[in-house]
Amino acid sequence: MAGVLKRLVPKRFRKDEGIAIPVVRLHGAIMTGGSQFRPALNLATVAPMLEKAFSRKDAPAVALSVNSPGGSPVQSRLIYQRIRALAEEKNKRVLVFVEDVAASGGYMIAIAGDEILVDPTSIVGSIGVVSGGFGFPELLKKIGVERRVYTAGENKVILDPFQPEKEADIEYLKTLQLDIHKVFIDMVKARRGERLAEEETIFSGLFWTGTRGVELGLVDGIGEMREVLKRRYGKNTKLELIGGARSLFGRRLPGVISGGVSGGPGIGSGGEIASAAVSGLAASLEERALWSRYGL
Repeated sequence: MAGVLKRLVPKRFRKDEGIAIPVVRLHGAIMTGGSQFRPALNLATVAPMLEKAFSRKDAPAVALSVNSPGGSPVQSRLIYQRIRALAEEKNKRVLVFVEDVAASGGYMIAIAGDEILVDPTSIVGSIGVVSGGFGFPELLKKIGVERRVYTAGENKVILDPFQPEKEADIEYLKTLQLDIHKVFIDMVKARRGERLAEEETIFSGLFWTGTRGVELGLVDGIGEMREVLKRRYGKNTKLELIGGARSLFGRRLPGVISGGVSGGPGIGSGGEIASAAVSGLAASLEERALWSRYGL
């Protein structure tokens, strides 16, 4: 009741309580899917939080906390595009604060910010494209298994891990990587412009500390979110964390609405839970591999 009454009082008569800056956490590996056991960072999970943050009429800016080693280039670009579209539609300044890492797809999301601030020990960059996998052609022979594949289309089994590697397949994959890399480079140049240093290695896939990132123009400066926002918008400025729904275990799921069919609880059968757990384990291993590239 007190909160309702307070809003009825004209702002000029209220005690100065400071403004609230909405904060959205964009943390984790960027990938499609996800589950209640292992939420993923993608457009579906973050879109509701972004919409909510940018809808705060009294907030002059939206703060984004980015901590991601990358992942899906498509999801990275979709999140980037949604942030820029909302910023222009709502006329909001976007401030990005990098925590441990904003690399590869994580950096692609970070450049959606009008300003990028980092810790001196943050990792930034890795503007490149990588594909990885394993080959098992000799394994099948050793265990006495014959692989049989029937296709319509001569390239349907391109890059099959159970067949010897083909030079033509590798060359084709590289053309795809170059196309994606060019899109990434164009995005960085469009957003960072003349702030970028004339350094040949910027687009080579290398990554740097936050301090070196400032020198290269990949980021704008060193700064911690709370301190920066209070210095710019007043000592009474509040940081309002925008969260998502919660999973059946109480863990917050960004942008995921929990609930079952026809009003039932959002808890599936034992088989569904087990399947989700296995899927979550696989996603966890994939995410750990992404983080490990940066020593994290």
